[in-house]
Amino acid sequence: MSKDKQIPVAEGGPINLRRLSEILHLSQTTVSLVLNNSPAAKSIPAGTRTRVFDAARKFQYRPNYFARSLRRSRSMSVGVMAPDLSEGYFTLVMQGVEEYLLRSHYFYFAASHYWKPELMQQYPRMLTERAVDGFLLLNTPATEVHSPLPTVAISAHNNAAGVTNIVLDHKKAAESALEHLHQLGHRRIAFMKGPEIIPDTEYRWRGILQMAHKLKIEVRPELCIQLEADSWSPQVGYEPMKKLLQRTRDFTAIFCFNDISAIGVNRAIYDAGLRVPENVSIVGFDDIISAAYQKPSLTTVRQPLREMGCAGARVLLDLIANPQKEPPAELVMQPELIVRESTGPAPAAVNGRQPRRGLRKQAI
Repeated sequence: MSKDKQIPVAEGGPINLRRLSEILHLSQTTVSLVLNNSPAAKSIPAGTRTRVFDAARKFQYRPNYFARSLRRSRSMSVGVMAPDLSEGYFTLVMQGVEEYLLRSHYFYFAASHYWKPELMQQYPRMLTERAVDGFLLLNTPATEVHSPLPTVAISAHNNAAGVTNIVLDHKKAAESALEHLHQLGHRRIAFMKGPEIIPDTEYRWRGILQMAHKLKIEVRPELCIQLEADSWSPQVGYEPMKKLLQRTRDFTAIFCFNDISAIGVNRAIYDAGLRVPENVSIVGFDDIISAAYQKPSLTTVRQPLREMGCAGARVLLDLIANPQKEPPAELVMQPELIVRESTGPAPAAVNGRQPRRGLRKQAI
């Protein structure tokens, strides 16, 4: 190694593979096999491999990214499209995506379209021009992409040919939440339906209606909230809940569309002079990072968001590496009810009235 240390780094820019091989008195093939962790490198003596890595660090060798991409016929990058990357749902999904891509030595370009049709059409073209190997769509319709590249959609429920969907079992999600409230004695339940623009909305609502019918819980129109906007702010739930409480307080629980809206609902209940869960129980959806740290902590249906992101990235890279492979149509992920402080037994009376027959007995 003393001989190597005496050799100066070539002037005029970073050292290349040819110069590194000359310094080490090894062939370019040998150096390349070692630095790329090729299976063939196992036949090279351990001492030689150590010497290659030491020299690469010493002389700050950086592989030629574009040359390597040409050899592999891949750019080692993917395009990620989402409505936005705000705190909550997307934060956890992207943790799973990043974790798998980094482990696989892949880079990604992220683009937020904010539900603007022109951006949903423009971004796929821009990402394709940057030679991405495939697309990962978070809560984004695949019908807007129109790309022959491998595509995986998370929570998008797309029927586009060749697109693999990572989705949640929304029927089981509704079942776990409503059975929990039912066992606590809740019968007059308010429901929150998500914005129409979000693909998950109809699937989740369908699951709610099916399970409410099964449990003989009446879904009353006057106790239903339709969210008009998709927002990262708890205000998305605060304002509709404030209006509902001004109209009626004839309910003992509310099942929210997501945790962000549930946080706003909790504040609206507090501002109305009521308490959670003594007067109204709240169930959220997603189990975002802050859900456990609210006061009271939020009972919620946990989506395995990080696992969904990881699974989406894994399937996408597998399709990129195996272009002849038939893409799976759908992967269904399972929810889990996380019971915390925001749910409790239904109160004995609602808005000053005695509960319906049987309610007190069931709540005890």
